[in-house]
Amino acid sequence: MSEQEAVVSITVNGEEVQAAPGELVIAAAERSGVYIPRFCYHPRMSPVGMCRMCIVDIDTGRGPALQPSCMVEVSEGMAVDTASDRTRKAQDGVLEFLLLSHPLDCPICDKGGECPLQDQTMDYGPGESRFVEEKRRFKKPIPVNDLVYLDRERCILCDRCTRFADEVAGDPLITFQDRGDHTQVNTFPGLPFSSYFSGNTVQICPVGALTAVPYRFKARPWDLTEAESTYPNPMGDRVVVQASRDQVLRYQGVDSDAVNWGWLTDKDRFSFEAAASELRLRTPLVRGTPLGRPDADGDELVEASWGQALAMAADAIRAAVDSKGPQSVAVLGGARLANEDQYAWARLSKGVIGTDNVDAQLDDGLPADAVLGLPRATINRACTPGGTVVLLAPDPKEAHGTLYLRLRHAVVNDGVQLIELTPRASGLSHLAAHRLHHRPGEAAAVATALVGGDIEAGPDGRIGGVPAEAVAAAAAALAGRADQPITVILGRPSLAESADPTLEAAAELARFAKMLAAGGRPGLAFLPALHRGNVFGALDMGLAPGVLPGRVGLDGGGTALAEVWGSVPAAPGADARGILKAAAEGRIEILFLLGADPLGDAPNPVLAQEALARVGTIIASDMFLNSSTAQAHIVFPAAGFAERGGTHTNLEGRITRQRQIVTPPGTARADWAIATELARLLGADFGFGSPEGIWEEITRVAPSHRELSAEAIAAADGAVATGSSIEFNPPAASARVPHVDAYSLRLVSARRMFDRGTIVQHAPSLAGLAPKAVLALNPYDFQRVGVDSGTPVQVVSHVGEMDVPVVADAGVPRGAAAFGYNHPDLDVRELIDPQAAVTDVRIQTR
Repeated sequence: MSEQEAVVSITVNGEEVQAAPGELVIAAAERSGVYIPRFCYHPRMSPVGMCRMCIVDIDTGRGPALQPSCMVEVSEGMAVDTASDRTRKAQDGVLEFLLLSHPLDCPICDKGGECPLQDQTMDYGPGESRFVEEKRRFKKPIPVNDLVYLDRERCILCDRCTRFADEVAGDPLITFQDRGDHTQVNTFPGLPFSSYFSGNTVQICPVGALTAVPYRFKARPWDLTEAESTYPNPMGDRVVVQASRDQVLRYQGVDSDAVNWGWLTDKDRFSFEAAASELRLRTPLVRGTPLGRPDADGDELVEASWGQALAMAADAIRAAVDSKGPQSVAVLGGARLANEDQYAWARLSKGVIGTDNVDAQLDDGLPADAVLGLPRATINRACTPGGTVVLLAPDPKEAHGTLYLRLRHAVVNDGVQLIELTPRASGLSHLAAHRLHHRPGEAAAVATALVGGDIEAGPDGRIGGVPAEAVAAAAAALAGRADQPITVILGRPSLAESADPTLEAAAELARFAKMLAAGGRPGLAFLPALHRGNVFGALDMGLAPGVLPGRVGLDGGGTALAEVWGSVPAAPGADARGILKAAAEGRIEILFLLGADPLGDAPNPVLAQEALARVGTIIASDMFLNSSTAQAHIVFPAAGFAERGGTHTNLEGRITRQRQIVTPPGTARADWAIATELARLLGADFGFGSPEGIWEEITRVAPSHRELSAEAIAAADGAVATGSSIEFNPPAASARVPHVDAYSLRLVSARRMFDRGTIVQHAPSLAGLAPKAVLALNPYDFQRVGVDSGTPVQVVSHVGEMDVPVVADAGVPRGAAAFGYNHPDLDVRELIDPQAAVTDVRIQTR
């Protein structure tokens, strides 16, 4: 397309406007500074012209005519008049008709004060009503699910909620019912709006027909203060945090074109309740008899002053380093923190104490070299029209909700080809062009065949459990689109197997990426999908063994950093599994837990229990007491999201600003302040007085962050950190995964959206949404195993057993059994062998 063809010239209210071909009049006018009122139109959904509020005079050369501007595309020479008398009269009439049935309950409506119907009635409406009859009434409110209430008499039938559910979320569970003047929005009888994204309908509803239960009757817009920030999840969703009386009351999505498009998951949107929990830690706790408490039990955690707690921690660290050396100190966690907090803890542990036993993950993610060493993709690259996405990760709908929404839109609307390389079906399976649901532990063989490697099918005609012809078809489709970007979503598809099969598959795909790059093609890049909040910032800031801030290794950047830090560790330390093993063997004297709960979250709870029992001193920094911090000797109350400032790094390396809007409870402090004070007591003065000061140092010492000024990351979509001197070192070829016998099933386990996680369980509106555990089998296996769906069975592995109901799920491949990770009632870790490549289970009936 030539430059002349790429621009369409129209006039809006007499002013010339340049528009793109196919652009809607309402969007072109708004971009030029002319707002056309609307209710049904939303830029992220298809236009439907339901409300008619956007009617304006449009002249395409055949004379002006009233037309809905959300349904008309621009054309060369078009003239638009949004202020003509006919336009004003039409908008006045539309509003009068909408108000015929709408109740005048603005004083008690949650939307009051931020309601487009209120605003547009004042700007474009009749001024007074001619309606004297009684308005219609409905029973109210109707719970469409546990989080959203519906007031039907307020609904103006704009179709926003129904379009979102159908087009964006893919959960068409709320729709129009009845006909004529009885038309209403509702759910189907007995089928609630069971969507992970239902809270978005509340935000986009223009009239308060849908209200959020956690926010209902809590505040008015004029009571709220707000700040734009970044939610601490791996996607780095952009949000507006709203608070009143020094308490966070609501999160609203911000339309960030690079990230979440304004959408949020219900888990993230309503997690603000946890911050106000009565169980928040408010003052330091120490185990023993601190000053002022001579009556305290020596085994009891009791309140102490910050001075007492910090001094006890510093004394314990000093004694451990003097007696057993720096490697007797280890750090677990840190992924919940802001980048500045992580940098301060990394400098304390690696630069002051001298230990490299640091890991922000809990043996349930991927090594730092895989995340930092593979070519990194952006979300927008993954969603490039005509491109290909290879899903080698857990179900995005469960693990990374807004990434799921972006990928779904790309597949449905932009022709993106999706190839699933997973051990079970995902929320995107029905949209996938190719579904390669392999046997657990055998992803590498399928990945090799997918990129043209020489892999022979087994006697059953399958490769890794996938029919050879299906793999060949996917390989041909991948090669056929090699001229377009290919993005691999990379994560741990199952926590019931080791990370090695995933890393081996990634290595095969990385070799294919080099081949594409050598041929001058767009190539293949990876979008890592890890579980924890700011885990990518933690890796960038050095909270991983063998890694220093700025994506450099100990050998590649230690000399330069030592000029600022004074020193860095000489050799790589242990990862989370190694730390827990060393602690269980009595080689760890000091263990820091930075928002980490190895007892409740690490894949090997037995090892975690042995480790915590042998550690000399456990020092925890957290918002809540959990099963691990309850065993700590010193506990620091930490500030949470919206209670401290800083920056956040998402899965593509995009860095955006987090802002403080409320004060932490009690005497809780930001983690950077805790680490800085401990460093001072150990004889090192960081000189940090604010997150901004820390960021300035990061840009001086971290190679990947040197060009990222405070101004750059303060922009709406932040800035992406690029470059890495770390190389991906795939594991040596692992031993062949043993063949599953005729009586066993191979276990698959992945996280669900709602589980027994700390934030979910401390948010009252979310805690009850965590499902009970079930074991899912392919319907084909029921007859082979000899059970019926819904039957309680005994599941046995060589490390444990438990009773659990069994259900049918066609998305589970034959020969596999799926059991969710981190359920509140049953713990799948009792069955998983963390030392084995895969875990096989048998089912026995009672």
